Amino acid sequence: MAIARGPKKPIGEILLQRGLVTQEQLGEALAVQANSSEKIGRILMDLGYVQEGDLLQAQADQLGVAPLDLSTVKVEEDALRTIPQTHIQRYNAVPIKRNGNRLTVAMTDPTNVFALDDIRLITGMEVEPVLATADDIQALMRDSDGGAAEDATLKTALEALGVTSQPGGVETEVMAGAGVDEDVDRVRELAEEAPIIRVVNVLIQTAIKERASDIHLEPDRRGVRVRYRVDGVLRDTMTIPKYVHAPLLSRVKIMSDMNIAERRLPQDGRIHVRHEGKDYDLRVSTVPTVFGEKAVMRILDQSSALVGLTKLGLMGDTQAELETLIIQPNGMVLSTGPTGSGKTTTQYAVLNRINSPEKNIMTIEDPVEYQLQGINQVQVNRQAGLAFSTAMRHFVRQDPDIIMVGEIRDLETAEIAVQAALTGHLVLTTLHTNDAPSAVTRLVDMGVEPFLIAASVIGVLAQRLARRICPNCKESYKPPAEALARVGFRTTDEEVMFYRGRGCEHCNHSGYHGRTGIFELMSMNDEIRELVVNRAPLADVNEAAIANGMVTLRQDGFRKVVDGVTTIEEVMRVIFTAGVAN
Repeated sequence: MAIARGPKKPIGEILLQRGLVTQEQLGEALAVQANSSEKIGRILMDLGYVQEGDLLQAQADQLGVAPLDLSTVKVEEDALRTIPQTHIQRYNAVPIKRNGNRLTVAMTDPTNVFALDDIRLITGMEVEPVLATADDIQALMRDSDGGAAEDATLKTALEALGVTSQPGGVETEVMAGAGVDEDVDRVRELAEEAPIIRVVNVLIQTAIKERASDIHLEPDRRGVRVRYRVDGVLRDTMTIPKYVHAPLLSRVKIMSDMNIAERRLPQDGRIHVRHEGKDYDLRVSTVPTVFGEKAVMRILDQSSALVGLTKLGLMGDTQAELETLIIQPNGMVLSTGPTGSGKTTTQYAVLNRINSPEKNIMTIEDPVEYQLQGINQVQVNRQAGLAFSTAMRHFVRQDPDIIMVGEIRDLETAEIAVQAALTGHLVLTTLHTNDAPSAVTRLVDMGVEPFLIAASVIGVLAQRLARRICPNCKESYKPPAEALARVGFRTTDEEVMFYRGRGCEHCNHSGYHGRTGIFELMSMNDEIRELVVNRAPLADVNEAAIANGMVTLRQDGFRKVVDGVTTIEEVMRVIFTAGVAN
């Protein structure tokens, strides 16, 4: 399909010329768009001024293509299996036909070059995009295995809620009470009734069963969207009717000891559950949005705190180097990476590795996520005046051997941690930086003297989390050479094979199951210390670290691609961000 290039006529202008909207209607939609990120066509549809079929035809005229009515197309099963379910959902793109090395993909936006490049890379095929409506795409997605699973989950949840269309049923009763925000007592009664209790239990149990790390309850104009974060990626699970929102949120608040009458301010709470013989803590957060309160429940599996260093995904050389660092009697070892990159899990794995009756280990965390036997853990309490820096000042009087600081957030905490590392303590802590060399320059930027950093820091471990290829549906393939070149993957072996997950019931048709770490470990040496003291540019520090044997995040990611642990597409997703060293 040839897509028209160059300047495109605005959709609103096309609809206006066709007589499908008036100038006044278009002006109203443009006024709405000024305070919204929605496209003008979607706004006109939401306002009821244009039908989806007319909008599709206008988009086709804009792109110079013919629209496709998916209701008249038979989707080939062989084509459908070429793209993981997560990519279908992410890009609103459904493969419908396969002809040799050419894949026809129905998309709501055939000009999305990022989606097209991504699909080419993971399939190793040439992609021919065609234009289709969002409703048709969603219908095809529901007809796939993933959609069937979603419908089954939704049905189970609503049956647990007791929703019925019969007059006088639970649906009518819940709607009557939940619509009145001021009636707190009535909402509390509804939240403590069996149907609401059951639906919350179903949500939590299903999330644990599917290995989710977070549950998102997100109200919008039409209902409550439920999403689970599995292996680091959010996915839609179900949509619950809007009238269930108030009792649902109230039930979550009651379980986590929150104030159900307070809907204007954010709240935090905690729920402890036991499922199939295992203990889980749910860290709950609520915030007010324009459509009502949103809740997020972080699921903490207490047994996951006992993971060993060998389970993190460290390559042999990196693990050996890290183990040398963490048995040092003093110095600072930093873990860096964005939120959700697994820094806390790595810190706990290190603590488990070096924990022994001969050592006094103290931690200050915000919050304490996992309880570790034999380790003294302190939780930040800002209302009582207990911050990281306050705790650190008192820790040094507690005769510690090892101190773990959840995160260095300010100059005062950084300076106390540096002093502790210089006075005979091993200090473990975290920073938010893109790579390992950036950690030392971040400390300088915070105001720590360079000579103190050079004297205290002994190593920096940067990391990311990448999804593992599902072992049940793992298959080999060979992506196009030009696609590999675009992402900077270079190999002299033309016969090297790559792997991906085809998608199966075991991985919920995502092609991935579980996660592994991608690491970059910079050990300090005399050359790097001298560069730090002289406030050398970051590029010089990075170059010296690589010369000293540091394997970069990109290199470690590519090693795991060649070993068949993860995919190129996944490494691109988690590594290829601004500021990461090549």
